[in-house]
Amino acid sequence: MLISGLSPVTAMQGQQRRRALIGLTPLIDVIFVVLIFFMLAGRLAAPDAFVITPPDSTSDRQPEPRQIVLLLAADGRVAVDNEIVEDAALGSLVAEHLEENGSSPIQLKADGQSDAHRVVAVMRLLESAGVQRLTLLTNPEGS
Repeated sequence: MLISGLSPVTAMQGQQRRRALIGLTPLIDVIFVVLIFFMLAGRLAAPDAFVITPPDSTSDRQPEPRQIVLLLAADGRVAVDNEIVEDAALGSLVAEHLEENGSSPIQLKADGQSDAHRVVAVMRLLESAGVQRLTLLTNPEGS
């Protein structure tokens, strides 16, 4: 029997093509949903106030739960929880944090290109503000 003037072989090939196209549509829909999910999930992490490249570390120890993070840029700028602050305000901000949260550890994430004297100066400023526990954040070696 001929359908619309087509031979049985040609009609069968047309049905197979239609089935293949129908089978790909749900797969494409799922791929787009997964793509959108990852695009949105990738934006959930808050970006740092400026680009920081910490030095590598040979230690396998993981940092303690996040309390307050200080960023020290290569040019000497300091940020507390992604807000750039001056040195004069840094001591009071940290002191207020310590009053509210007790002696929670402070994390310092300094750029690997930062001047060592500037890092030590910030650490001394934190010590004078009452910080007893300071964690210097680094990247694991080879990452």
